[in-house]
Order: sequence, then C-alpha cells, then structure tokens
Amino acid sequence: MLQIGDQFDHFQIRAHLAQGGMSDIYRAYDLLTGQEVVLKIPNRASIGDPAQYERFQRELEVMRTLDHPAIQKGVDSGQFNATPYLVTRLINGESMRDFVQRSAPMPADAALRLVRKIADGLAHCHDHGIIHRDIKPENILITPDGEPIILDFGLALTKSAYRVTYANLSGAAGTPDYMAPEQIEGHRGDVRTDVYALGTMLFELLAGHVPFEGENQMVVMSLHLQGTVPRLDREVPGVTPQLAALVARAMQRDPDRRTPDLPSFIQDLEHPEAVDLAILERVEAAPRALPFWRSQAFVSGLLALVVLLVIVILAFGLQALHK
Repeated sequence: MLQIGDQFDHFQIRAHLAQGGMSDIYRAYDLLTGQEVVLKIPNRASIGDPAQYERFQRELEVMRTLDHPAIQKGVDSGQFNATPYLVTRLINGESMRDFVQRSAPMPADAALRLVRKIADGLAHCHDHGIIHRDIKPENILITPDGEPIILDFGLALTKSAYRVTYANLSGAAGTPDYMAPEQIEGHRGDVRTDVYALGTMLFELLAGHVPFEGENQMVVMSLHLQGTVPRLDREVPGVTPQLAALVARAMQRDPDRRTPDLPSFIQDLEHPEAVDLAILERVEAAPRALPFWRSQAFVSGLLALVVLLVIVILAFGLQALHK
C-alpha cells in the first residue's frame, strides 16, 4: 500500500480512501495539472492479472461515455511500473454504507427520494447500453448536499463487452447481499439485475437491514435464489402495503416477473399508491426456502467437491502405479 507523500507516476499520494477486493483507492495530487483527483490502483493480489488492465480500460470507457450528475466522471488511465491505474474526479462525500448505518431505517419519503436519484443515474446508464451490475451502498457516495454519486463501473456490462475473468473474483459478479438470482446462477444479467439491487437497497433503507441475512455468503446467495422477500409492511411500522408491493415487485426472483426496467421502477417510486397489491398475495403463497443443505447451490458445490476428490484420488493412484 502506498503511503502519504509517496509519488506514483505524476501523482503524489495525499490519503488512502478505501480498499476493495481488487483495488486501493487514494486521494492524490496531480503534479501536471495541479488538481486533486482519485487514484485507483490494483492491490498486490491483483497485480499481474492481465484482465486488470482490461477492467480499468472498460471502467474508464464507461465513465467517459456517461455524463450525469449522479455518476462519477473518469479523467484518465495509464500504467506505471507495469501497474495499471485509473483516475477519476474527486468528490467530497461519505460512503452510502456509512450513511445507511447512521440513518436507516429512514422515513419512507426520504428513502424514496434518495433511491429515485440513484435510479435516475442508472437510467442514464441503461439509456447508453451500460448495466452497472454491482450496485450497493459501498459503490455510492453521498455528497454534503445529500446527492448520491454512483461509483465503480469495473463490473459494468456494455453492448460490446466480452466476458472477462478476473483473478480473485468469483464467476458470479456482484456482492451477495444485493445480487440478483440470475447473477448468482452465473448469468451476465440485464437491466432487471440493476432493478433488483435497487429494490434491495430500498428495503435496507426502510428496514435498517438487508432482506436476506445469513452466517456466510453461501447462505445469503441461497436465500436470494430460494427465499421469499419479507413483507415490509408487516416488518416496519409506517410502511404501507403499496410500498411493500413496490419492493416485492422489484425483488422478484424470476426476472420476467420483476419490474421490467428503470422507467417502470421510477414510475413506481413516484406513484407507490398505484402499485398492484396482488404481488403481495403471490409472495405470501410462495413456497418457503429450503434448508441450505438441500439447496441447489449446496448440492452443486458438494458434487463439485466429490468430483475433485475422485480426480485427486485417481491421480495419486496412477502416480503410485508408475513408481
């Protein structure tokens, strides 16, 4: 990790802002332009992964394509000592994760207003053929004026993008608490994938916790695949059945039953009283989630482990025969 005062290419490190699964993020001073910027550099575990440079290039391309007040703007990218890096404009604000921990559960009108602003930014992305696929509080900044800014397009899907496998990253892109079922199953996702994440975030803002919680990531993913979203109007005082139906519609497991796109989701946010309550009856009639040990994810993982053990045993057996 770089230290305050270190120089990286033509940038002087001013502060370490965050550490993600693949990158370290710094506030830095650009010695060429005299401006403070955000510098994103792969961490040691990711250095040497040839796909890392592709990830940064894709992220820069996306941020240069988009122009919306709710989206962080990319400035530049490059390589220094064979290490790729990404430069974005500096935004003063706090992580939405900190905001949620301090403010949730929130009044319905405030939660709807905040999610509506994020939805506007995502709708701009979708209009340009870009799906974020990793919407979560950690990837959103809240400015001192209360405006959300969407960050981190490293996992974004574009019309021309091909599948890239990153070291130290599971094949299912995203973060378990906010991942749509189709992502967990390994599909690339579409606009409805972002709708699901927004519905999950709205649930968290209203309830003070995410809809599915478990001992580990596998349990959480299993619940997203087979669980039933709790009815918010029966969990949180003051939440109307219409608002509960809005969230339930956005978080349907089957994408074909889900809110179909961002314009429809925004329409629901603006007029929650018009959301069809019939979806709540379908939610209540849905079968309860299977125990984790009976879930498809667990069975598939167990089968993969058995196959791996058989291969290892056969390999050792063949090696013994040749001695």
